Amino acid sequence: MEISFHQKVVKVIKKIPRGKVATYGQIAALAGSPRAARQVVRALHTSSDKEKLPWHRVINSNGKISLKPNSGYEIQKAMLEDEKIVFKADDSIDLKKYLWQPK
Repeated sequence: MEISFHQKVVKVIKKIPRGKVATYGQIAALAGSPRAARQVVRALHTSSDKEKLPWHRVINSNGKISLKPNSGYEIQKAMLEDEKIVFKADDSIDLKKYLWQPK
């Protein structure tokens, strides 16, 4: 039985280790559909709680949190800082240092 793109996305997100981040596009590519970053957003939205996903480790390709202030932004930033991820002055994350590079 073929596993769905959604299920592949969930599997990839579950593998992101503490202290690392991944981008929506990177997750889409690792799940086999490089142009499906928006579907990654949908998978996070529908499955984060149910699948206990480390949703806070997923950021945009600019190294920034996509959530808006007062809509989860502060929670996500605090969770990343708890994992020793340091934000730059412009509130971005250094992808050279913190981007997850799966083997």
